[in-house]
Amino acid sequence: MDGAAPNGAPGVPGVPGAAPEGPPEGAGGAPGTGETLITEGRATIAFPSANEVFYNPVQGFNRDLTCAVLTEFARLQLRPKGIRVVLPGEEGTPEEPPRAARPGERCEGGLRVLEALAASGLRSVRFAREVPGLAAVVASDRSPRAAELMARNVATNGVGELVTPRLAEARALMYQSKAEREPFDVIDLDPYGSPAPFLDAAVQAVSEGGLLCVTCTDMAVMAGNSAETCYSKYGAVSLKGKFCHEMALRIVLHSLDLRANCYQRFVVPLLSVSADFYVRVFVRVFTGQAKVKASASKQALVFHCVGCGSHHLQRLGRATSHGTGFKYSAATGPPVGPTCEFCQHRHQVGGPVWAEPLHDPSFVELLLAALERSPGRFQTEPRLRGMLSVIAEELSDVPLYYTLDGLSSTIRSNTPSLLQLRSALLHAGFRVSLSHACRNAVKTDAPPAVLWDIMRCWAKLHPVKLERLPDSSPAARILSVEPTLQASFALHEDANPSSRKRGLKRFPENPEAFWGPKARAKPGGGVAPSLQEKRERLQNKRTQRPDGAGLKQFPCKRFKEGCCPQGEQCCYSHEPPAAAPH
Repeated sequence: MDGAAPNGAPGVPGVPGAAPEGPPEGAGGAPGTGETLITEGRATIAFPSANEVFYNPVQGFNRDLTCAVLTEFARLQLRPKGIRVVLPGEEGTPEEPPRAARPGERCEGGLRVLEALAASGLRSVRFAREVPGLAAVVASDRSPRAAELMARNVATNGVGELVTPRLAEARALMYQSKAEREPFDVIDLDPYGSPAPFLDAAVQAVSEGGLLCVTCTDMAVMAGNSAETCYSKYGAVSLKGKFCHEMALRIVLHSLDLRANCYQRFVVPLLSVSADFYVRVFVRVFTGQAKVKASASKQALVFHCVGCGSHHLQRLGRATSHGTGFKYSAATGPPVGPTCEFCQHRHQVGGPVWAEPLHDPSFVELLLAALERSPGRFQTEPRLRGMLSVIAEELSDVPLYYTLDGLSSTIRSNTPSLLQLRSALLHAGFRVSLSHACRNAVKTDAPPAVLWDIMRCWAKLHPVKLERLPDSSPAARILSVEPTLQASFALHEDANPSSRKRGLKRFPENPEAFWGPKARAKPGGGVAPSLQEKRERLQNKRTQRPDGAGLKQFPCKRFKEGCCPQGEQCCYSHEPPAAAPH
């Protein structure tokens, strides 16, 4: 993460724009005053106890995943050069190539990596110690405190031959590499909040076919809480829908492709992940004027019904076969009428979003195979294996998804089990899969009309009290129509996906309290007392006390409306609101 020092901060003494060469004083492994030693993977770093340099242990999964992706990317890139990537456990093959690349060793002709917002340098140190096939790693941050800390951590871990700490502003460094025609093979962006300010520089500074690794932690913006802010940052309008986590991934991919198009470049996703409170995408960047013409047909607007949650996609462009190539033209639409055909409510329009596959299936299989060959390499290996297995099962050609609870709550019925709904879709002749982005997701190529027919059949088996439903409600309007499809909820042999059968860890629980975003690093460290008090007051507010006594500080919404049935037994406050001052 980028430090909080202002731009143009003075350089670290020694080499201009770089951290001092050689081990600084006190780099023997013992932490300095007010510092803590942190071990993750094969790296041990000193980290300030105060919040001067950003560090979040939650991102350990992110860093493990990135090391795994970089290893397989290096394997793909170096194989044509006659260099074989070798991990522990892969030794002793019968035909050793002339050159082998191993973790911790500098590889001549290997990958040049930039961690543009490096903070303590943990990620770069892990790259140097765990990823084979690297020629050089540049760890950059604009904070003098972070640059000094990076230099010590690099020396402590003995990776000075591979890792070069730099005191530099991320965009300036990337634009400089573009101007000097020294692009990076891998650029890792993991900022605090949005990466939007860095994307333009990144798509220019990465080499042909190189890898961009981008993290976004501003999920509230991309999940529909601030659609206008999302447009200003990413060029797309976000929506509040059950599919918001996958839509966030598609918004980031759209933004990357849009910025790359300005320079006759385009992106090809290798892997796109929604985890915890952030999204992480890995894309390759290529150059080609003819391929850039196809980008409009890869983007789509999203029409989302505010009543029943049905969604439709409208491509921005159309690509049709024309001889040995393609002909590109404007798309026709829209795919919906003035109101929703199922509940007669209005539509919201979001996007544009990336409408092509989120992942490269063959690359995902390479990642899974590598985990099998090198068990125990990562601390989060069970979660890595579970998430990648779900991703491998996803329908790659079906954007967005519905959820079990979303479908059932729309018609006010009880919820079918995952296997029952999947079986009904499979019996009807459609494909269906899970989504790694949501535990209750149903990703299917069945049109909304089929889904609502299946839910109507479910409502016949589990009757809904229609007399309690307003005539204008989505539930009343959907259930007033007889289904044209007779759904079967009998268990289908393919209803239970392989990842679920094997009991893989797909959606683990948070291991501790406050497991989420941390406060931004700032000079001098520390967290504002008001912020910490607010966190302690709101974290787990509904479960922190078994007797509910802690909830009396919150007003009862039903009491405000004059209809709380609990009376004095209610665990929320029934105090009248304070009168506004005159």
